[in-house]
Amino acid sequence: MSETPQAEATKPMPRYVPKPVPAAGALRLMGPPAIGLTIVVPVYRGAATVGLLVEALAALQPEGGMEVILVNDGSPDNSGEVCREIAAAPPATPAGTPLPVVYIEHARNYGEHNAVMTGLRHARGRFVITMDDDLQNPPEEVIKLYDHARLGNWDVVYTRYAVKKHAPWRNLGSQFANKVADWLLDKPRGLYLSSFRCMSALVVRSVTRYRGPYPYVDGLIMEVTQRIDSIEVRHLPRAEGRSNYTLTRLVRLWLNLATSFSLAPLRVAILAGIAMATLGMAGAAFTIFEALFSTENPTGWASTMTVVLLLSGIQSMILGVMGEYIGRTFLSANGKPQGTVRLVERSRTARATPLPAAAPEPAETSRPNVAA
Repeated sequence: MSETPQAEATKPMPRYVPKPVPAAGALRLMGPPAIGLTIVVPVYRGAATVGLLVEALAALQPEGGMEVILVNDGSPDNSGEVCREIAAAPPATPAGTPLPVVYIEHARNYGEHNAVMTGLRHARGRFVITMDDDLQNPPEEVIKLYDHARLGNWDVVYTRYAVKKHAPWRNLGSQFANKVADWLLDKPRGLYLSSFRCMSALVVRSVTRYRGPYPYVDGLIMEVTQRIDSIEVRHLPRAEGRSNYTLTRLVRLWLNLATSFSLAPLRVAILAGIAMATLGMAGAAFTIFEALFSTENPTGWASTMTVVLLLSGIQSMILGVMGEYIGRTFLSANGKPQGTVRLVERSRTARATPLPAAAPEPAETSRPNVAA
């Protein structure tokens, strides 16, 4: 017998039970995080050191496990062969299982930040650490950096060095770039922007949405979060060869920082134009006054040339700044790639780790003879 309308009206409604709210700053991943830590290493002329780096990383025991992503950024030496050998036979972890290793190869050299962006898109950890391949950052500092970010609930943790082991000109260039970044970026004053950094998955997801051809990872980070900290770590002399950063590369990096994430250069150009226009009006007034009230007839050649050269220099600077912005806009609009991935190879243990639901696997070239 069916229930009467009165009985249906008095039937209790199901209660809504709210889900527990995550703690402040807790990560809300789109899918179950596969591993605790991913380490992204851009490789360029690193054939002599990348194997030693991966072997040292395999000896670590971070909370939640670890994977290593090697991004060969069009290196002219045999770094690609070395990285493929590592992916085929990765070193064993303390648990006795092979370290999960992912090898990614760019079709050409795009630059360190482009390579880092490619590695971040393949990262699956709750936290991601980026570091160079030259062993100047001791691998044992990885756990210190990871635990500081994880336990302190930081979105990003940078490293700073008591003593940097770079060449003097390189240290001066880094100091200059950081002073410029203090002015151009909305970052904590005095924060040293090191390439040895740890990011949460939240930051990684936001940063990798940028598809422009001129990425600057630190600039993207500053646009995502201000929950940033830093710790002091050791910095060692370069184990092999010399730095891949030449003066030309440093200038390009500075231009990328200056023109990709700030309008400050355009504003400086405007202020310079206003200043020169003011000086020009003052000079014109002085010239008229002199012509009306001076009894002498000055030649004026030197003053005229000085004004012309000053104005020409300022105009050239303004046009150069505007041209840099217009050129970058033109290349971005025409689809200049941030990085073209030729292939992705995963070790067997890396393939066995499930991907998060929100990070679909990109097309990759597999090798049937990968043993581990």
